[in-house]
Amino acid sequence: MSKDCIMNTYGRFEVTFEKGLGCKLYDINGKEYVDFVSGVAVNCLGHSHPVIIDAITKQSRELIHISNYYWNTKHTLLAEKLINNCDHSKVFFCNSGTEATEGALKIARKHGKLSGGENKNILLYMDNSFHGRTMGALSVTGQEKYQRDFRPLIDGVRKVSFNDLEDLRKNFDENVCGIIVEPIQGEGGINVATIEFLQEARNLCDKYDSLLIFDEIQCGIGRLGSLFAYKKFSVIPDVICIAKALGGGFPIGAIITNEKASAAFKPGDHGSTYGGNPLGCAVGAAVIDELTEGGVIDKIEEKSVYLKGKLIELKNKYGIIDEVKGMGMLIGISLKTDAKEFSNLCFKKGLLVVTAGENVVRLLPPLNVSKAELDEALQLLQAVMDEMVD
Repeated sequence: MSKDCIMNTYGRFEVTFEKGLGCKLYDINGKEYVDFVSGVAVNCLGHSHPVIIDAITKQSRELIHISNYYWNTKHTLLAEKLINNCDHSKVFFCNSGTEATEGALKIARKHGKLSGGENKNILLYMDNSFHGRTMGALSVTGQEKYQRDFRPLIDGVRKVSFNDLEDLRKNFDENVCGIIVEPIQGEGGINVATIEFLQEARNLCDKYDSLLIFDEIQCGIGRLGSLFAYKKFSVIPDVICIAKALGGGFPIGAIITNEKASAAFKPGDHGSTYGGNPLGCAVGAAVIDELTEGGVIDKIEEKSVYLKGKLIELKNKYGIIDEVKGMGMLIGISLKTDAKEFSNLCFKKGLLVVTAGENVVRLLPPLNVSKAELDEALQLLQAVMDEMVD
């Protein structure tokens, strides 16, 4: 197998994995790693979880894919499970987070045209945000390093300073058709939206008949301690984008809408060849059941308090951590040192973490991580800090 056959689009670590079990990954040489990346918040139940294996095995023997010209039992099952756990009414299935973002932007543009005419087409987005790498999602990603080489991007967008109420009000007018925001900016550095900012976005959307879109691709599906992230902020969006953990490792995404938002689309306005396929939806349904009925989400808050408490102890002991950020099992360590160097040292010790922004390292363990596994990761973090201060 030649690595030269793979397009050069990632700065990969020099490791090749071939097996995973729970919170652990094993490379081709048998070395064990504690995985606190979880496929970047994808593997919510860890690796090789029995409910996912069973769902794939059973469904693959029955029906893997049909066209969306027909109904199938599994996409209606998963849609019902999602709607029963939120304040919304409709679901559109796709395959990834960036596809969910693209669909949400189209819904906002179509809604704006129907409700306010051709000029109601402006999309607001946040600085430091990340929504995906396709041209539409990239156009509302508030980081120049991702945008610069791909201009011209789509027009009709305005950038707003995250958590800045005055800047939000200044940029909002009757031509705004929608605003997209991450309740917690993941790739941007684990920056938590204030309830006041999200509530003002809600109020302005109501005032100007615009759609409030929450990107919960990384922070949703249980990671904050509720199935949907918006419930931790007491602000209900019109549209929710989800993906990542929805399939626990199997590719699936979704757009969830209220009646006002879903009314914008009619047959032919949007589609996805693989979206809503029986195999992906069977896995998604199994994941939702394990997270909710299996009690995984109920234990997130307790684990979060424990992990953040231990990280604060490390902050107080070493002069390396500046701040412990985030909620639930979406935790960021803001560092006084280079985040990339820190993550490389973690890798050498056998702990997988991922950077976010300039100086933040993300900790994204599986949601069913045990206390013993948290302690193991904390010991490895301490070993890294011991080495850095020597």
